[in-house]
Amino acid sequence: VQLVESGGGMVQPGGSLRLSCIASGFTFSNYAMSWVRQAPGKGPQWISTIKSSDGSTYYADSVKGRFTISRDNAKNTLYLQMNSLKPEDTALYYCAKWGDTLDAWGQGTLVTVSS
Repeated sequence: VQLVESGGGMVQPGGSLRLSCIASGFTFSNYAMSWVRQAPGKGPQWISTIKSSDGSTYYADSVKGRFTISRDNAKNTLYLQMNSLKPEDTALYYCAKWGDTLDAWGQGTLVTVSS
C-alpha cells in the first residue's frame, strides 16, 4: 500500500488549496479514505472521511463548510479542497486508508496559512 500526498504550500488567510493523494497497492474504490492533520506541537486531528460504498462524506466541525473531500476512483486519487483557510489550519496533512482502523498513511503534505 502506498499513499502519496501533494498540493501543500504556503497560502494567505482566506486563500485556497487543493490537496491530492494518489493511492496504489490496493483496490482504492473498495475502501473509505480520510484526511488527518497534525499541527505543530499537537496530536493528530481527524478532518474528513469519504465512504467507498456511496461516497458519503463526513467532516470535523472545525472544517465543515470550508473543506470538501472527494475521490476519483478511476484515477485512484483522493482530494481535499480547502477554502477560506485560517492560520489555525496550518498543519501536516495526511491521507489515510480505512481498514478496521486507519491502517495506512501517506507521508504528509505541509500546509502553512500565514500573512
